[in-house]
Amino acid sequence: MAEEDVSDAPAGFAKEQLKSFIERIERLEEEKKAISDDIKDVFAEAKANGFDVKALRTILKIRKEDVDERKEHDAIVELYCQALGIFM
Repeated sequence: MAEEDVSDAPAGFAKEQLKSFIERIERLEEEKKAISDDIKDVFAEAKANGFDVKALRTILKIRKEDVDERKEHDAIVELYCQALGIFM
């Protein structure tokens, strides 16, 4: 009987560890949903105050980019626009 208790211990530990991971992920998913809802509310508030939400999203995207990578990308876009006769 003592031998059974020892062999069941790793399985019991793994089961509890797995349960812990699942519960932590579930809590984080709930927090992520709440934060996502808060962000939507801020965008709605900005829109209600006359701001263009699409422009705000573009600015947020730009602010996340590396400055040098953004400049390189902008230069390529400008080159392509000139090649197509689109002037910005």
